[in-house]
Amino acid sequence: MPRILIVGGGYAGFYTAWKLEKKLRSGDAEVTLVDRRPYMTYQPFLPEVLAGSIEARHAGVSHRRHLRRTRLVAGMVTAIDHAHRVVTVRHNDGHRLDLGYDVIVVTAGAVTRKFAVPGIAEQAIGLKNVEEAVAIRDKLLTAFDLAAGLAPGPRRRKLLTVTFVGGGFTGVEGFGELLSLATALLKRYPEIRREELQFHLVEATGRILPEVTDGPGRWVVRSLERRGAHVHLNTQVTSTVDGHVVLSTGEEFDSELIVWATGNGVNPVIGRHTDLPVDRRGLVVVRPDLRVGTDDDPVPDAWAAGDDAAVPDLASPVQGALAVPNAQHAYRQGKLLARNIAATLKGKKPKKYLHHSLGAVATLGIGRGIFQYRRLVITGLPAWLMHRGYHVLAVPSWERKIRVFSVWLTAALCGRDILSLAAVQRPREAFVTGGEPVVPAEDRSPTP
Repeated sequence: MPRILIVGGGYAGFYTAWKLEKKLRSGDAEVTLVDRRPYMTYQPFLPEVLAGSIEARHAGVSHRRHLRRTRLVAGMVTAIDHAHRVVTVRHNDGHRLDLGYDVIVVTAGAVTRKFAVPGIAEQAIGLKNVEEAVAIRDKLLTAFDLAAGLAPGPRRRKLLTVTFVGGGFTGVEGFGELLSLATALLKRYPEIRREELQFHLVEATGRILPEVTDGPGRWVVRSLERRGAHVHLNTQVTSTVDGHVVLSTGEEFDSELIVWATGNGVNPVIGRHTDLPVDRRGLVVVRPDLRVGTDDDPVPDAWAAGDDAAVPDLASPVQGALAVPNAQHAYRQGKLLARNIAATLKGKKPKKYLHHSLGAVATLGIGRGIFQYRRLVITGLPAWLMHRGYHVLAVPSWERKIRVFSVWLTAALCGRDILSLAAVQRPREAFVTGGEPVVPAEDRSPTP
């Protein structure tokens, strides 16, 4: 019985395993999926998790609940040796594990792209995982609580300043949703004035949302600025040491919350620790049918899809264009991967990946959004409703659809939940201190 090993349980990996269970009978193949997390993150929901519009757990889809005939390994693949059909896994408990396979599916996903900016590693939070979205939300809510008890001054000003770096979909949606949350919080914090909120969106190029055309992109900038945001185009962050943000334009300000959303970076496992062919950016080279290699130099028994694969975009009029690394492509590639692998196991010919874009839709906060399909542009409430409608239909399983819709309905009736659970990151503190106040070392009086 052939052993199929799937590296990564994100969109493409989860859908490959899920659909293989439907396409293959129990004795046709043995499927194993390796991922550090026990769930698939539905990333389009992260901005709404950040804003409290969706319960954090509902943005994840449990592997174990839905993959009932797939062997699940909790760990991270650290090396792929396809010549010997074996991968090295670092299990979540720390031990090393070597797994053999007959067919490999590389869907490890990308990582957050970082630059050598002083202070970023110490100060910034990414926006690629549920844990990061929750941390951003809790940090904003905690900042409001602290600022409300302070007199106007540098510390209070820093607490009420938020900086997002990156003007792609992740950055703009997260920025718009967090701005919407912060504005709504003002009703609960009469001590804080609207003009004290400082939201900065920094983008290195001359426009935001590259997935839409120039006109809609400019509309989004104007919309954010009308809500009091500062959008810095053609600007780079040069330092964030101790939360002091320095921009390439010379502007400087202190920011308590810094979110780094500058796009995808190459997964180091795929880029540097595999003998599979990769391009100059570190993406796995694949053919239109998602098999690894080229027509002249195919790699047997290897498939790849998603953010770490250079998938040819057959729908693009530009020769040599690659599919955009987004959710829309990843989950469709995952489903095709399952069909193609099942077909080859049965001696049939796999199909090529061809998908015409359904358009681009983004949320900018409750009641605000933008949608573009070719020349058709819709903004405001209708676009926001389209965003919610599309994603509640796209999230896998009826169980998750019902949970997400129920939370939306509850929020519409009862308003946002503004409870911060930042203390959950230090679960033993209350137990260890026994209720004694913790005094910072610099405030302690010297012992006589």
